Amino acid sequence: MKRIYIIIILCFTVAVSFAQRDTTKRQSIDITSSYKPVLRNAVKINFSAAQLNADSSKTVGPYSIPQQNLFYTYQPVSLKPLALQQDTTLELGLRNFLKAGIGNYSTPYFSAGVSFGDGKKQLVNVYADYISSKGTIKNQDYADFNVKAAGSFFTDKNEVYGGAAVRQQDYNLYGYDHVAHDYSKDDVLQRFQNVKLNAGIRNKELNESGINYDPNLEINIFNNRNKVTENSLVVNAPVYKTFNDVFTVKVTAKADITSYKSKDLTTNVSFNNNIFSIAPELMYVSPESSFNIHGGITPAWDNSKLSVLPNIYGELKLKQLPFLLQAGLVGRLIKNSYQNLTAINPYLQTLDVQNNTKEIEFYGGIKATVGDHFNFNAKASYLSYTNLPFFVNNTTDQKSFLISNESSVKDLRVHGDLSYIKQDKFTITAGITFNGYTAMKDNDRAWGTVPVELSASLRWWAFKQLLIKGDYMAFSGGPVLLSNNTDATLTGGNDLSAGIELVINKRFSAWLNLNNIFDNKYQRWLNYPVYGLNILGGVTFKF
Repeated sequence: MKRIYIIIILCFTVAVSFAQRDTTKRQSIDITSSYKPVLRNAVKINFSAAQLNADSSKTVGPYSIPQQNLFYTYQPVSLKPLALQQDTTLELGLRNFLKAGIGNYSTPYFSAGVSFGDGKKQLVNVYADYISSKGTIKNQDYADFNVKAAGSFFTDKNEVYGGAAVRQQDYNLYGYDHVAHDYSKDDVLQRFQNVKLNAGIRNKELNESGINYDPNLEINIFNNRNKVTENSLVVNAPVYKTFNDVFTVKVTAKADITSYKSKDLTTNVSFNNNIFSIAPELMYVSPESSFNIHGGITPAWDNSKLSVLPNIYGELKLKQLPFLLQAGLVGRLIKNSYQNLTAINPYLQTLDVQNNTKEIEFYGGIKATVGDHFNFNAKASYLSYTNLPFFVNNTTDQKSFLISNESSVKDLRVHGDLSYIKQDKFTITAGITFNGYTAMKDNDRAWGTVPVELSASLRWWAFKQLLIKGDYMAFSGGPVLLSNNTDATLTGGNDLSAGIELVINKRFSAWLNLNNIFDNKYQRWLNYPVYGLNILGGVTFKF
């Protein structure tokens, strides 16, 4: 009964509610909520390490690979220990050495080198060498003693360098008639003594103004025992600045001052020989390094006589070709001091006057690198000389040479050289030069000159411990003046040398040199035959 009553009450309640609804009005519902919609913060994009798709399109541009050569044509490895050039990257291991040997012609040989410093803050190298020989002809003797020291002190921005050297060379005038004359050693001795001092400073890094500089000076005290004293002072001051890596402005001022005085002769002379010059120059190098040109002039005063010398030369690289064209018009003054002339001909008599040579050269040629190792150079020049010295035999004493000055002469010169260089393991070089002197005014022929010269060299490290070397030199004979004032032509000569060096261990090595293997006693200067086959060997100790 209770369930029935509950159902009846519910039905009645629903009926009442429907009866009270007003259907003529729209009903609405109000919803109240505290929810506020907001934008969510952007999420940072995270890249996944997905593999990139392969790009099948390729663009290959033109390029060139530089030659992998460690040595240039003019820098072959030599058996003879030479004085090291100042180098801030000098390897600091086993820099000191002793080298000694002996050979025929009573030839002792000694050489040594000692280095101090770390090569970064300071560096000093000291070298000494001595060699002498006695020939089969009376007074055919020779000796050379040399001591040299060179050092550098490095600051953050500059390098201060300097050096000192003492050298003595003994030559004898043995080119006389040994049947008709019997000269003593003092009568024929040419003893050249030279004291050399030099100093300078150059910048290691560009300063605030971007100017590079290298002012330096050199003092030479040179004499021939009891005959000549010659003192020289050379001051050289180059300054240059580069703009945008393509333009460079350079100015070089130079003073070369020499005083000459003979002594203990029948007639003594004393004079000065001075050259002053200033050389402004503008250089341009293309950004692609395919073209460069140097242009300038050099006003020079030769003992107060002004000469304006050209200084124009350049190079052009041909596109898609290994050739490089070169051409130029350049001039210079050559100082004919007694020291410089005796370096060419040590049998020269004392001078009464010095005439400096003016040289103007117009040249053209090509250079090229073919493949990975082959290089060659060919050059043709037309040279004009003023006051060129020729060497003429002294017909009075028949044992010395005189200078015959040529006021004007032309020379057509052709030069070529080639090399094959494979790193530092194998090197072959060869060169040849032709000279043709014409249009002379004061001499019938170009006395003492060499029309053709040929040279070649070989350096081969057969394996790590063995170095094999070879050198060849040949020349054609030039015109000479005989004692009866008639002219002749020398026969020329050729000279082949070979040598080996065997590295025994880290400190010791043995070496052997064979010189003038053909035993050709040729004459570069009339009546002065050279030594024949000579053998020299010894050991080297490094520490």
